[in-house]
Amino acid sequence: MSEIAGKLYQTGALEQLAQAVTEGKLSSAARQNIEKWLKETRYRKFQAAVIEHIEQAKWKQLDDAFWTVIPFGTGGRRGRMYPIGSNTINDRTIGESAAGLAEYVRQTGSAKGELSCAIAYDTRHNSRVYAELCARIMVANGFRVYFLDGFRSTPELSFLVRFKRCDCGIMVTASHNPPSDNAVKVYWSTGGQILPPHDQDIIDRVMEVGDIDEGVAFERSVSDGRILLCQAEVDTAFVNAVVTLGIKGPRDLKILYSPLHGVGASAVCPVLAADGFQDVETFAPHSEPNGDFPNVPNHVSNPENPAVFASMIERAQQTRAEVVLATDPDCDRLGVAAPLTLSPGSDWKTLTGNQIGALLTDFVLQTTPVSQRTSKHFLVKTLVTTEMIRRIGDSYGVLTYGNLLVGFKWIGGVIDDVDPDKFLLGCEESHGYLAGQYARDKDGALAAMLLSELAARTKSEGRSLHQQLDLLYLKYGYHAELLHTETMEGSAGMEQMKTLMQRFRQQPPAELAGLKVAGVRDYLNGTIMRPDGTTEPLEGPTGNMVFVDLADPGNGIAVRPSGTEPKVKFYMFAYVRPDPSAELELDKARIAEWLDQLKSDLVKFAAKAG
Repeated sequence: MSEIAGKLYQTGALEQLAQAVTEGKLSSAARQNIEKWLKETRYRKFQAAVIEHIEQAKWKQLDDAFWTVIPFGTGGRRGRMYPIGSNTINDRTIGESAAGLAEYVRQTGSAKGELSCAIAYDTRHNSRVYAELCARIMVANGFRVYFLDGFRSTPELSFLVRFKRCDCGIMVTASHNPPSDNAVKVYWSTGGQILPPHDQDIIDRVMEVGDIDEGVAFERSVSDGRILLCQAEVDTAFVNAVVTLGIKGPRDLKILYSPLHGVGASAVCPVLAADGFQDVETFAPHSEPNGDFPNVPNHVSNPENPAVFASMIERAQQTRAEVVLATDPDCDRLGVAAPLTLSPGSDWKTLTGNQIGALLTDFVLQTTPVSQRTSKHFLVKTLVTTEMIRRIGDSYGVLTYGNLLVGFKWIGGVIDDVDPDKFLLGCEESHGYLAGQYARDKDGALAAMLLSELAARTKSEGRSLHQQLDLLYLKYGYHAELLHTETMEGSAGMEQMKTLMQRFRQQPPAELAGLKVAGVRDYLNGTIMRPDGTTEPLEGPTGNMVFVDLADPGNGIAVRPSGTEPKVKFYMFAYVRPDPSAELELDKARIAEWLDQLKSDLVKFAAKAG
């Protein structure tokens, strides 16, 4: 197409955009972003595809792809893949993320000489393509790239950043999102995900990226030594680093493990083998690395979802396995299922992320020498992670840092800010766990190892993991949590989320599930609002979350928009004080009914914001 003809097509396209907005087929925000892509030379590679969408009146696709600019959330820049769009994952949004990172790192920092970047990727569609694109861009910007040349885990990428003393890292993964999605997670020189002020400064650079220098062919940079394929070396070092955190004890345990079509077999299996577990079966239907996640319910490989475990539990009962482990596609989260008792034919049940965290906390503290769990040693958790972890930590005389927003990056930041040598365990309700200093992100392989060690120990003592958890409930009180999500997609969903959060801040419910509201903690505005309308300052982090405290202490809800998905999340908490004479099973049934009522009340409240 000639330049003159191109301008004529562009003019016609701009007129059609204006008409689509007038007719209500396209949002004004989408129009503004589309016009940028049509007018600015940095998007010329994509302009023909944009015009084609306009000519074919694909307004819904255009609005979804352009109604906003895809942000950096709690886990990086994540979203649905589509060839064009400021709000989707494509060559441009991935490329500008890498280019913006490169520019920021160059400007802020390294005095050691040559800059370097670690890059890894998972089994998702286009992950390898995006990883190579990022590597070429980093090389074009003067970086040496350490590249894991095969599907590898997010925690191994975090380890690689520290192991090779890189200035930054890029992980191409969308964690447990649907097959349609992909993402980049950006890591700082600590091996942790980017934190303020770096996160906003990087996105500012990203928004300013003009033409992207994609460099030379990937293979040429490998031949030139600018891209170093270091997978074998790093695999060995990573496994060794994880296994040094193993706890001596029984290893007699039959394990069924699933990578859920992701990278986990490259990390969990060698770690368990090196730690002495010899009876490990990889669940065959989930063993193939496949970005479609074909053999899991709804093709969503999320170990937080109990339905994922149904077929695995059937297999475990057939083979008499004693625990089922599953990691998400990038192997930074761990899900667990176990029999209720050790009796043959026992029913099985999954463990929540909070329950796994409580079990691991008690196990790590119980097996840590007294000299290494002083009043200066510490645990870390987020605000939406069970307070049972803090209560366990208190009983062992260690600190708990828990006034943190959602996202493991905040846990990684506390480790470095306080004292890595005193760090014991980090836990996140969404099935993320870390110990040691080898990484700064949650690790499914480490969690699988520690959980297996605990399961082998409780088995040797005649208890299942669920029975071990009941002992903790009797000692620390019964804690129950429930997560509910409301999906709100697109520009209309964003407005609905804003309205809902505003209602909680300005007109919260007076009562939920039979308990009066005692106060609303607003972490965005740093205030606590009381039922009489008075406010007081709130100490804590700043983020878009409210916490509704109910009249009975320990019971309440947290509400926040997801940082990575078009959803609002409701985190519900129930607590029954420890009572040795209490009937635990009656408490469980009563609290389950109460949480269901709480969920129902929240759904009704949210519907009024629609």
